Amino acid sequence: MKQLDQVTGGIVDAAVKLHQGLGPGLLESVYQALLLKELIRRGFRAERQRRVAFEFDGLYFDDGLRIDLLVEDRVVVELKSVENLLPVHKKQVLTYLRLMDLPVGLLINFGAATLKEGLHRIVNHLPASDSPALRINQRGRAV
Repeated sequence: MKQLDQVTGGIVDAAVKLHQGLGPGLLESVYQALLLKELIRRGFRAERQRRVAFEFDGLYFDDGLRIDLLVEDRVVVELKSVENLLPVHKKQVLTYLRLMDLPVGLLINFGAATLKEGLHRIVNHLPASDSPALRINQRGRAV
């Protein structure tokens, strides 16, 4: 099984390549399909639009949310293609992580001028990474 930093680093690297090749302005679904293809090409197990069921307060939600990409069954990747991210976007990823009991997610906005400003690593009960490759946007941490 790949190390968590190795997985998130591979996702970031693939996203950077995709953003540099296409730039901003396409539909989110285009970036999803292309990022999924690139991750699989790199040897990652990845799924697109993964349905996640959960239970809350005695109610079961069979199709309560869909994850844009789930990589190696451990990393949630939420993609956006908007001019500016809103605070709710980071909270959305954190909610996904909590419901799925996963340690880390990436919020990637392909609508930003550069991917550096559109990339946020969000953790769920996990210390910040020591990997310099993952220090793209330290303020992206949702708490």
